[in-house]
Amino acid sequence: MAITAKMVADLRTKTGCGMMECKKALTEANGDFDEAVKVLREKGLSVAAKKAGRIAAEGVVDVMFNEDHTTAAMIEVNAETDFVAKNETFKEFVRGILKVILANRPANLEELYPMAYDDSFTVEGKLKDMVFTIGENMNIRRFVVVDGILSSYVHGGGTTGVIVKFEADDAAKNNAGFAEFGKNIAMQIAAGNPPEYVAREDVPESAVNEEKEVIINTLKNDEKNAGKPDAILEKMVVGKLGKFYERVCLLEQEYVKAENHEKVGQYVKATAKEFGGDIKVVSFVLYERGEGLEKREDNFADEIAQLVKGN
Repeated sequence: MAITAKMVADLRTKTGCGMMECKKALTEANGDFDEAVKVLREKGLSVAAKKAGRIAAEGVVDVMFNEDHTTAAMIEVNAETDFVAKNETFKEFVRGILKVILANRPANLEELYPMAYDDSFTVEGKLKDMVFTIGENMNIRRFVVVDGILSSYVHGGGTTGVIVKFEADDAAKNNAGFAEFGKNIAMQIAAGNPPEYVAREDVPESAVNEEKEVIINTLKNDEKNAGKPDAILEKMVVGKLGKFYERVCLLEQEYVKAENHEKVGQYVKATAKEFGGDIKVVSFVLYERGEGLEKREDNFADEIAQLVKGN
């Protein structure tokens, strides 16, 4: 029986498996739809093994809090395509892992994998089942658990996630506006120029010295600076270092919602004064989906054309 592209697409919609796996299953089942579903199920673990070496750099970053909002977990789970990142089954899988993390507080991935995901699977077992069900390689890349006075923000449906930790007295943290303030800080971190540190004093001396060296060499290599006194060059270095701090330090950055070039540090102080209390940004964690990973490049239209051509 000839296997058509529509049959393959229907089976993919039903099972969530990859198109090539669906075509092979239909061929093996001689076009019988229900039998093809059974074939795919029976091949679940082998499918997961075959896909383990394929590039997974898409997926989602997500954040979940415990009931009293004193602990947050953030995770990055990768898949091969953005198509999967928007799949509700995949998103629910990620939320399920976050529940396991909050309940058990594993120290690392090695501790997380053998933990019970539900009554049927461990986390590792569920991951393998999802590889079969969705039809793509997947990877739990990293997670973090943070305790304290927290705010978070997830951007772009899971492309970027942020958890911010604060110190705040009762007057500040109990103010009705604190939640919005905290989210604003988290959004700032997720904006186009993410910081590396909270404040100037957090920047390692080695990083400052390295930046100074770059600035000095750049100035010396510019003919316009030839003959300028060392005192003038030193002032130029200080000025450029200021720009460096504005780039890498959260509190030195221009607040994205400000209309008067207010810095984030000024926004924090003004908010604390408005609330009649004290607020300090202690730390933050930023996850950018697929950061540093090789991206998969393919053409969905070409894939369909190849399948039709192969019939």
